[in-house]
Amino acid sequence: MLRPWSDRLIDDCGEPLKRLRPELLCLQPHPYQRLGAPYGPGADPFVLRAGVVRRLIAAEQQLQAHDQELRFVIFDAWRPVSVQAFMVDHAVAEECARLGINLKTAGSAAAIDRAIAEVRHAVGRFWAPPSLDPTTPPPHSTGAAVDLTLAGRDGDLLEMGGEIDAIGPVSEPDHYANTALAGRDAFAVCVHQRRCLLDRVLSGQGFVRHPNEWWHFSFGDQLWAWRSGAQEAIYGRCDQALSSSDTA
Repeated sequence: MLRPWSDRLIDDCGEPLKRLRPELLCLQPHPYQRLGAPYGPGADPFVLRAGVVRRLIAAEQQLQAHDQELRFVIFDAWRPVSVQAFMVDHAVAEECARLGINLKTAGSAAAIDRAIAEVRHAVGRFWAPPSLDPTTPPPHSTGAAVDLTLAGRDGDLLEMGGEIDAIGPVSEPDHYANTALAGRDAFAVCVHQRRCLLDRVLSGQGFVRHPNEWWHFSFGDQLWAWRSGAQEAIYGRCDQALSSSDTA
């Protein structure tokens, strides 16, 4: 499934990956490593391109200038294609289980195939295909994309109106916008304001948000080029083993 940004050319600037810790709070244990995702020995999922890390730290400073009690919590960052493939399969299996679709259930094979195809389509709105084509890398495999949320000073996650990686409309950035604007639902007002704040401080440092995911932001990849109007992406797929660096 090609994305609207798949036609953007990539001219990788060769910038290395840099660790996010200790400057930024990262969710531990890492949610995908806990599931057994195949990162490989010694791989650190909490790395991004050096320029992206600098912008992320600047965005958190901007956030704390707005409210000293707030901080980012990084849910996920760099992701090899092998992990992307693992997580796509996991998301499909989880959604099938949620909907009660069971391959072992007696019934029409064609009907089951159609149901699974519908699940894959729904999952595909949120999870990029695990493409090995260097012209269409998954955003997280470039080291340019980050999944994050807000927390208080103590690190406790704030309510954002939907879990990261949830499949469905609740994950869309403006899901609560109309209800919040009506002003009759305090919960909707609160979570919409938090989503808007997250977007505002990150866009202030040049990041763009995924159109379907309130938590996903990137700088320098094809999605960024598409949403920002840039002619080319500056980050392509990145192999941590070859590119990892502790220096900006």
